[in-house]
Amino acid sequence: MTATVEETIVEGEPPLPPVPAEARMVDLKIYRFNPEDPDAAGFETFRVPALETDRLLNLLLYVKGYLDGTFTFRRSCAHGVCGSDAMRINGVNRLACKLLMKDLFPKDPSKILTITVEPIKGLPVEKDLVVDMEPFFDAYRAVKPFLMTSGHEPTKERIQSVTDRARFDDTTKCILCACCTTSCPVYWNEGSYYGPAAIVNAHRFIFDSRDEGAVERLDILNEVDGVWRCRTTFNCTDACPRGIQVTQAIQEVKRALMFSR
Repeated sequence: MTATVEETIVEGEPPLPPVPAEARMVDLKIYRFNPEDPDAAGFETFRVPALETDRLLNLLLYVKGYLDGTFTFRRSCAHGVCGSDAMRINGVNRLACKLLMKDLFPKDPSKILTITVEPIKGLPVEKDLVVDMEPFFDAYRAVKPFLMTSGHEPTKERIQSVTDRARFDDTTKCILCACCTTSCPVYWNEGSYYGPAAIVNAHRFIFDSRDEGAVERLDILNEVDGVWRCRTTFNCTDACPRGIQVTQAIQEVKRALMFSR
């Protein structure tokens, strides 16, 4: 938000928050949770100005900077790369930095848009929109998401054909935002399920021609908390901000277990 109208400053009172000249007002209905007062958890609405060029993240920063400094959420790169600002926006997992206001505004400019913002589901809420990511990363680490080889390290790069690289190209795009995993109803109800993101990252190495740990990872994913928990609802694919075909990757791991990679 750059262009602002002049503010009226009243002596003895703090200046009013800036309002962009061409802004439309938006009601942000945000879930609030304070661990020091859990009984007061609930939604709080803030009316904020927004431009068509804004991202939802800009509106959250406006609330934090001008309206309530205690409001807490994660954010970092603001360009859809770090995955920090994953949250439920109007009931769907999204990255706040990738959601453009021009795609949300109603056609009638006189109508005030209401956007509901909540923490992602299936993980313990620590404060407001911040959740404890450790269970998610525990599942990620469990599938051994790293290159496993034997023998001496080569003195130069490990050669791989274009065709072999293309085999797992889609699953290299994961940014560990947890949008897919926390959109999964199985994960909500059964916290022991590894979840889509862990399986996607296992897929990335299972089908890597340079890797020698496919059998070990497949054994891990063949356990009771592995791929067979997937019910193919496609929530994960719909939620992925990187466009990864998550459900397809899970099915390919299932096929690798039943036949061979």
